[in-house]
This record gives sequence, C-alpha cells and structure tokens, in this order.
Amino acid sequence: MFEITPQLASLALQENAILTGTGAAAIGVGLAALGAGYAERGIGSAAVGAVAEDDSLFVQALILTVLPETILIFALVAMILAA
Repeated sequence: MFEITPQLASLALQENAILTGTGAAAIGVGLAALGAGYAERGIGSAAVGAVAEDDSLFVQALILTVLPETILIFALVAMILAA
C-alpha cells in the first residue's frame, strides 16, 4: 500500500501536472480512506474480541472503531472547502 505513495506525490508535484484541483483533492481523500481502512482492520478485530469476552466494553470498542473514520470525514470536509 505504501509503495505507491512516492509515485502519487511526484505526479501531484510535476510542473505540468495533469492532476490539479479536484483530482488532487480526490487522491487526498482516497489516501485518507485507505489509511482509515488500514487502521480500522486491527481495531475492529480487537474490538470484536474484547466485546466477545466482556459485554461492558461495547461503548469503548465502538468509540475506538469509529475513531479512524473521523480522518476520512476531515478529508472530505477539507476537499469540500478547497473546491
């Protein structure tokens, strides 16, 4: 997943960049979504295991599961404000 990041950065920083404005913002939101998904894969499995062991941990598990999604929400808001 991280191997493509330098290529995307060089594409966005080219002088005659094909990717400007909305396209660059879309790549930013896409990368934020990939990061949120990557973070959520470990948190989700740990949260399900914790709730299976002890039902009283449901609220904490829910908060920790939703937390990475705020990164994507911030990226969407930034894209809307930049456009």
